[in-house]
Amino acid sequence: MDAAAGPVRSALYPNDWQPGRKDAQGRFLHDFSYAGYRNGEQPFPALVGRKRIDVVTDFAADRTGASDATRALQAALDAATPGSEVFIPSGQYRIDGLLKLATSGVALRGEGAAKSVLRFTKTAAMTDRDHLTIGGALRSATLLPLAADAPALTHSVTVADARGLRVGDDVSVGWVITPEFVADHQMTEVWTQFVNQWKPMFRRRIVAIDVTQSPHRVTLDVPLRHPARLRDQAALRPESGYLSDCLVEQLGLTTAGPWDEVWKSQRSHALALIGVKDCVVRSVASVAAAGQGGYHLANGGLLIRDSQRVTVERVTLSRAQNRGDGGSGYLFEVSTSSEILFADSQAEDGRHNFIQNWDFGCSGVVWQRIASTGSRAFTSVSDKLGFPAASEFHHSLAMANLIEQARIDDAWQAINRLYWSSGAGHTATETVLWNLTGSGRILSQQFGHGYIIGTQGVEVLTGLDGISARGTAPEDFVELRDEGARIDPPSLYDDQLRRRLDRGERLWPQGP
Repeated sequence: MDAAAGPVRSALYPNDWQPGRKDAQGRFLHDFSYAGYRNGEQPFPALVGRKRIDVVTDFAADRTGASDATRALQAALDAATPGSEVFIPSGQYRIDGLLKLATSGVALRGEGAAKSVLRFTKTAAMTDRDHLTIGGALRSATLLPLAADAPALTHSVTVADARGLRVGDDVSVGWVITPEFVADHQMTEVWTQFVNQWKPMFRRRIVAIDVTQSPHRVTLDVPLRHPARLRDQAALRPESGYLSDCLVEQLGLTTAGPWDEVWKSQRSHALALIGVKDCVVRSVASVAAAGQGGYHLANGGLLIRDSQRVTVERVTLSRAQNRGDGGSGYLFEVSTSSEILFADSQAEDGRHNFIQNWDFGCSGVVWQRIASTGSRAFTSVSDKLGFPAASEFHHSLAMANLIEQARIDDAWQAINRLYWSSGAGHTATETVLWNLTGSGRILSQQFGHGYIIGTQGVEVLTGLDGISARGTAPEDFVELRDEGARIDPPSLYDDQLRRRLDRGERLWPQGP
C-alpha cells in the first residue's frame, strides 16, 4: 500500500461522527472516551504538599531484605489519612505476609520499579488471595426498579422515586439473567451458572436528577451499552463504600517462589484493586525474584474487580510461573468493572496476558498502546512445553470495549467459549479492535456486531466456521486490513475524548 496516498478513515467513523451514528446495517462505534481516572478528563493531582509517611524513617522498615518488613509497611498504610503519601525509599523490602490499603486519597509511592522493590515471599495457601490489595468495602442498597425500558446509548433511566438519591452518588444499572435474556443470546444450555441472578452490568455516577416529572429521571455519567428491560427486572442499585483517589507508582513487585509450591495455589495476584474508583496505577513493573530462575510472578499480576474509572499506565508485568488451569498466570485482569483504561503497558509470558474474566458486567474498558507477547498455557507443574494461549475476553458478554494501537505478537480473541469456565458462552459484543500491529493473530467471533478496523501485520480471522463461532452471525466487520499505518485517527479513544470535550460534555470541573 502506497503510504503517500495519505490517511484513510473508517466508513463508521467519518469526520462528522457523532455518538450513536449507525450505518444501514445498524453497525456503529460506541463512544469509548469515558475510560480512565475521572473519565479521562483530568490527570491525577500532583503530590506536592502532601503529608509524607516514610516507611523507613517513620516505621523502621528494613530496606535491605534481611528481615520481614510486613509489619512496618502495614503500619504505615494504616497510619495514612486522605491526602497523604506513603513513601517507600529505594531498597529491597521482604514481605512475608500480605498488605492492604483501605483508605481513600492515599498515594503509595516508591523511587522507581528498579529501586523500590516489594519482594513478597508468601506462596502457601494463596488461592484467591492477593499480596497487595487496595480496596474498599462495597455496600449495596435496595434495588430501585426501572419505570420503563432504557435503550442502549441513553444517559438516563427512570424510577418511581429518586428522592433518596443525590448527584454524585454511585450506582449500578443491571438486570436479572432471565431465561428470556439467555434465549435472546442463544445460550439456553450454556449460561446456567448465573441464571435468575441480578447482575450489575454498568457502574455509573449520577450527574443529574429530575423529580419534577413522574416517574423521576436519573441522568448518568456514561451511556448504557445495552438495553435495560423491564422484562429482565432492570433496576438501579445505589452503591457506597468505594475506595477512591488512590495512586500506586514507581514500585517493583515480585512474588515468584519455589516452583512446586506456587503451583498449589490459583487466582492469586501481586496487586489487586477491588471496589475502587478514580484510582491510578503507573510506572509499576514486575521484577525477577532472586534464585527463582528469572521468574517475576508466582501467579497473576494485576487484578481490577468491581471498580470504575481506573487508569493503569506504563506498567510492565512479565514471567509468571504458574500458568495452569483455574485462573492462573493472568497478568492484567479486569472483572465486573466499567470504564477502565490500560495505557502504554506491556505483558510478557503469562497464560492470558490481558484478560477480561469472570461473570457478566464488564464494559467500556480500553486497552491503548499495549504490547502482548509470549502468552502460553501449561497443563501441570511438570509440563515443560505448554501450548500457545491468547489475551482474550474470557467470560460472559463483555460489552463495548476497545483494543487500539496495540502490538499483538501472540494472539487476542473474542469468541463463543461455550461451556468453558462454567459456561462462559459469548464473551464479547460490540467491541472494537482498532489500529493493531504485530506478528500475532486476531480471532474475532463476537455476538452481534464486532469490529476489526485498521491492521498491519497481524492475521485476522472472523469466519463463522467452527464451534467458537456458534451463534455469532453476522461475521464481524473488517475494514482497512493492512492499512493500519495510515488510519486516521490513530487513536479512537483520544479522538473521541477530544470531540466530547469540544462539545462541552465535561463530567468533572476544569482545573485552574
